[in-house]
Amino acid sequence: MENIKAQYGEENLKEFKEIILKKITRAQEDLDILNSAYKNDSTNGTDDTSPTFKAFEEGAATMAKEANVQLAIRQEKFIRDLKNALLRIENKTYGVCRVSGKLIQKERLKLVPHATLSIEAKKQQS
Repeated sequence: MENIKAQYGEENLKEFKEIILKKITRAQEDLDILNSAYKNDSTNGTDDTSPTFKAFEEGAATMAKEANVQLAIRQEKFIRDLKNALLRIENKTYGVCRVSGKLIQKERLKLVPHATLSIEAKKQQS
């Protein structure tokens, strides 16, 4: 029996690459927004220096910044995963389940282009 590796053809890989590049662009835009939301601006918060009771506002602002940092970290991981998917396209290993070695369904890859597991393999992990 021949050892034939499962892989997507050039047309499919080109389509997936376009999807991934669009997602990277969008994800990078979102990351830029998140980064600007938690980093200090050039005024260093001196817009309002009046001695009012702002403890609750400052606490809420700090919590929002922390949430934005966590979202930014997740977004960076998402971008890294998408870029790794591009590498797999170049290596012609894109779309192959890393557990079963079978092709991941095209519909799944369109929705989750950085997927490395088939739905069946993903369910087994849970």
